Amino acid sequence: MRGLEEEQQYAGRCGDALRAMIAGARENVVVGEVTWGDRYTAERLGYYLKSLARELGDEGDSPPFFGRIAYGTDESAGEHRGQAYYLGRRHISDAIGRPPLVIDWRAPVSTAFYRAGTRDPQGVAVRRRYGWSNTTLTGYEDEHLPQPDTQVSGGAAAVEAGAGGTGVGAGLGGHGVGAGPGEHGVGAGLGGQGLAGSGVPGVGGILRAEIERPRVGPMRDIVATIQPDQDELVRAELEQSICVQGAPGTGKTAVGLHRAAYLLYVHRARLQRNGVLVLGPNRAFLHYISAVLPTLGEMDVEQTTVDDLLIGEKVKVRATDEAEAALVKHDGRMADVLRRALYGRLRAPRDAVVVPDSSYRWRVNQYEFEEMVEDARAEATAYGIGRERVISRLVAALQRQAETRGQNCNGVWLRKMARAVTPAVDEAWPAVKADEVLAEFLSDPSQASDGILSEREQAAIAWKRSRKPASALWTAADLVLLDEVSALLGRGPSYGHVIIDEAQDLSPMQCRAIARRSEHGSITVLGDLAQGTTPWATRDWAEQLIYLGKPEAEVIALTTGYRVPAAVVAITNRLLAGLRTKVPATRSFRTDGRYTLTKTNDLAGTCVDAVRAALKEEGSVGVIAADDAIADLTAALQQDGIETVHTDGDGRVAVVPASLAKGLEYDHVIAVEPAAIVDAEARGLNRLYVVLTRAVSRLDVLHHRPLPDELG
Repeated sequence: MRGLEEEQQYAGRCGDALRAMIAGARENVVVGEVTWGDRYTAERLGYYLKSLARELGDEGDSPPFFGRIAYGTDESAGEHRGQAYYLGRRHISDAIGRPPLVIDWRAPVSTAFYRAGTRDPQGVAVRRRYGWSNTTLTGYEDEHLPQPDTQVSGGAAAVEAGAGGTGVGAGLGGHGVGAGPGEHGVGAGLGGQGLAGSGVPGVGGILRAEIERPRVGPMRDIVATIQPDQDELVRAELEQSICVQGAPGTGKTAVGLHRAAYLLYVHRARLQRNGVLVLGPNRAFLHYISAVLPTLGEMDVEQTTVDDLLIGEKVKVRATDEAEAALVKHDGRMADVLRRALYGRLRAPRDAVVVPDSSYRWRVNQYEFEEMVEDARAEATAYGIGRERVISRLVAALQRQAETRGQNCNGVWLRKMARAVTPAVDEAWPAVKADEVLAEFLSDPSQASDGILSEREQAAIAWKRSRKPASALWTAADLVLLDEVSALLGRGPSYGHVIIDEAQDLSPMQCRAIARRSEHGSITVLGDLAQGTTPWATRDWAEQLIYLGKPEAEVIALTTGYRVPAAVVAITNRLLAGLRTKVPATRSFRTDGRYTLTKTNDLAGTCVDAVRAALKEEGSVGVIAADDAIADLTAALQQDGIETVHTDGDGRVAVVPASLAKGLEYDHVIAVEPAAIVDAEARGLNRLYVVLTRAVSRLDVLHHRPLPDELG
């Protein structure tokens, strides 16, 4: 195996090769601009070359590789016998036709780096992880995996130290953990602490330090620390829809994003046609995860919220529903109500269709016309398609009569006949717009919803006075209804793969909107039933998957929290009993962390002191409180000279409303007045669970009022 100096030389060679790739990509952009070709080909080529140059350019400040696997010489290594491979965020090569210097982490051979363990080495003899300071290689750790003909017993070195490093840990009765120059590693080698006993790779200082590294700014990728249970989900087949029930800190969001990058790598041609969609709960969350996919070389994945996915660009939200009205509008029964409201506009034809044509008059009898309407309604998958079928069948009937008399029925004639029959079709099957249908329904919900909604539910959603679409005061819940009606009128595009985060909070109607956009593709559902906070949050994944159109999706639980320390897990697990959900308790990968509980008569002043103390330590600080307390806390912090940012800003101290904390992480969380967070909403205890589990190192709870019983 190579020593540190040789590895540093290899890292320099990889850096030179990457810079040459960047220069070559930029040169190709210039050359490509004058390359002969048709306009479409030139545009596509230019887009590809510029994207490649931009992606490679973004790699300039990243380490070229993070790991290395060396295969053994026995038969278990198969075609890789005696070979070694460096793994990085992207493929690096120094010459065409030569083996790559670094292999993309998504390549099939990389799987063994993440999954090989003491129980199943997969032919790997040594797995090496590297420590970096920016782009300078500082050290490495080796894990020696037992080979089929090796007796696993005490005395074998689990981890080798990098130059100048020292370590403390448990190996296979042997050495501990290596670190870079001047650094100290703490952890376990193969068969030691952590998760090695369950087949997860031994935990060395570099791996543990990367997992526990303080987090400032947006979310980072986890390619260097993906664990076997996570890797199996990341590399699931494209056709397979999966649902990940992930406890806090288990990396479910990272798993979803890395699965997007993996699927685009393996099925790029197919997914570039249909696209990959990532749905988050709010824009603050999207800002937080925005840097992950670009660092993995994927720039063209659409990331948005459910509200923004709908037709909000066309219809502006100008009002807010009462809680009862919003609950009714998000109810799955509204799909049947809206279908009834739309198709209730159809009328049986009362007259025959007669069309004058020069000296002739073509005729379709009333009963024939009525049969066409009934057949189209039975066959059509969308209202608009049914209407077009009625028009085309009327024209076809006229055409048969005309051709019998020797008429030349060219395109001009057919279009003329279509215009001629349209008024008759408007009487039986009127052309409508989604906002017209919904405005008419909300002006008087009774006719379409009798027998489905109760009188109280009808009254809750009814407008106080009738309005036209242009003057309607649309709400956020109305966007979901408008999308449903739009889908009834005509099907929209479908994505090749959709990744849905915080999916437990989606309503049945929101799920239907997503299902329509993944009808011909697969989905990755990410969430935690214990973190359900909306009034319509599900308590059962099976029911949610039915609404999402993928009832066959497998539900997989991630219960090991890699980011949430043991001290925080111990306190937050107490809340599970009061959440009315059946989820397994979280177990922490880590044994560190700190939790403090402070009762005070001055919440704002104590919060300022807590932030001051937190700023003396490394990492980000999140002050999280009930939404109506945010203004006062922000003012107190700023008055004391502490610079704060909002949830979508980059800075050390963020003041976060509890309603927007979901999906975010901070090294140090200061949770202010739990009782107020619980009282603020119907699922306040779930919200408190979310707030407390945002801490990845330290948690301070400040309170004046009595604590909820579950925290007592």
